[in-house]
Amino acid sequence: MALSTTDLGKGTGVPKTITPGNQVLKINSIHLEDFSFIEGAYHLMLNVETPAIDDFEGFLIDKDDESKGHYAGQIGRLKASQYAFADGETKSGIKIQRDRSIMIFLKNLAHTYGIDEWFIAQDNKYDTIEEFVKNFSANAPIKDTYLNWCVAGKEYMGKTGYTNYDLFLPKGEGNKYSYGTIESGKVVEYNETKHLKKLEVTEKKEFGEDADLAIPSKNAADFSLD
Repeated sequence: MALSTTDLGKGTGVPKTITPGNQVLKINSIHLEDFSFIEGAYHLMLNVETPAIDDFEGFLIDKDDESKGHYAGQIGRLKASQYAFADGETKSGIKIQRDRSIMIFLKNLAHTYGIDEWFIAQDNKYDTIEEFVKNFSANAPIKDTYLNWCVAGKEYMGKTGYTNYDLFLPKGEGNKYSYGTIESGKVVEYNETKHLKKLEVTEKKEFGEDADLAIPSKNAADFSLD
């Protein structure tokens, strides 16, 4: 059979997952993920997606049900903080409450989306942080609303031998934050030197040598749950 020069498709070469950098993203869902090194600790995971990309076929939305189709944009699993949310005390002596820290993050996120009234209406409806996060993920009116984000990351070697990224939100800088509305312009500018931890071949450390706890931060608004 002769080789065709016209029936070659429209491959974009765009990866199916996001990488560290300044990104425009929407949140598809939010969930808690156990952090095995500290009993009871959680990472708050944001499952995010870019706007639709022309001539692009993303991952299957449900690998067990192809009828749901493919993601229209790149996707990623983004930690709300580099460090786990846990009860404890930081090296500098700051007392940390896991559930309060997660609630502060979600309150600030809700404020950025302009849904303060919805967040306040959830008062005393749920007994556990697990229930509250499930409710926020399922019912918060944020679907298909895009924000600007600064996505930081840590390189690691995947099972296939390629470099992958553990993605997380960096700390704010001055009057800029790790996420914000498209109009605000108050989002940290990505800087590889600050926001990407390169893969290094080093001697294995014991856990705790460079670990810390997530500290509640006014990431997108000047208020807290005091």
